[in-house]
Amino acid sequence: MAGITDVNGKVRAGNGLGGKTHICTVDLNDGGNHTQATLDGFVQGVTAGVSLADSLTNADAFTFAGMSGAVGDAAVTIVLQGTGTPSTTAEEYFANVDITGVITIED
Repeated sequence: MAGITDVNGKVRAGNGLGGKTHICTVDLNDGGNHTQATLDGFVQGVTAGVSLADSLTNADAFTFAGMSGAVGDAAVTIVLQGTGTPSTTAEEYFANVDITGVITIED
């Protein structure tokens, strides 16, 4: 799979940004559709590295890079950057919100 083009015009693997880029599917633990509060809460939790699952601040923190989807969607795609790996533990970053799938692109 091709990645980015370096300064010599050669394609190489990676994301070109350093670290890891994570494409995450995020949905609600009990079904239903996202509200502004669930999306805001999830982003605040994942960027702070706060683990609600065990009440500790030991989860990896990430930079929020973007989102596809909106309020009212059952699942959204959120792009995160960081050196760790997003947790798929139920309700890790915000109550009733789960990461159900992760695709990681490493540089």
